[in-house]
Amino acid sequence: MGDGHFPEGVALIVGGSGGIGRAVAKCFAEAGCDIAVTYRRKAEVAAEVAAEADAMGRKGSSHAVDLTDADSVGAMVAGVAAEHGRIHTVVFAAGPVVEQMPIADVTPDLWRRSIETETFGFFNVVSAVVPHMRAAGGGSFVHLGSAGHMRWPIKDGLSVAPKAANEALIKGIAREEGRNGIRANSVLIGVIEAGMFLELKARGVFDDHWIKETLKMLSIKRLGRPEEIGHAAVFLASDRAAYVTGQTINVSGGFGL
Repeated sequence: MGDGHFPEGVALIVGGSGGIGRAVAKCFAEAGCDIAVTYRRKAEVAAEVAAEADAMGRKGSSHAVDLTDADSVGAMVAGVAAEHGRIHTVVFAAGPVVEQMPIADVTPDLWRRSIETETFGFFNVVSAVVPHMRAAGGGSFVHLGSAGHMRWPIKDGLSVAPKAANEALIKGIAREEGRNGIRANSVLIGVIEAGMFLELKARGVFDDHWIKETLKMLSIKRLGRPEEIGHAAVFLASDRAAYVTGQTINVSGGFGL
């Protein structure tokens, strides 16, 4: 398969219909992987991502899922396995557009929804996929986290705090499942010109002043590109990182230094 750095089977990109997720899915297809992408509402976009993989000579598929519903997640994973065989990689790229506000202004309902999507969503995927990976002889989880773990970004707590639970879970998977050939790592995402950033920019939440001030905090004086997240995820999932687990790569232009 491809360049030989992945086994037969599929890379499951949870949230592959999103701006960053779509780029990640393309990177895996370019690396020689068949891909399965999930979506909640963007069925047409997910179908386009799958078609892009087909055009590259890989097999692509799209799958609806409600990440907050464990039964829905279980059915999605079973469907992906039935269509593709082994799931050798899971990239968790899902997440809602996060409202930017101070922690003190977050309502309990908004907090609950953020936790359910980010944290319960990831746990439900892990719970459904780990038995499959154990039976198949191993696999790799790649969680797309936040560079906010390196330096707290004011008003972005609804993203950073739930993802912190996932970062802890990644280390737990790495520690407990390594004996079963399962690795788990994270890519910490900075400000990327895709997905949530572009939507919030269009709303006026991120204006020119915000971008100028953000660039001051970066060592590399530009915003990131979504494929740069994809390249890091591909590396962590591939056999080139076969001895890497429980780690993070901070792809943020030096944010937090």
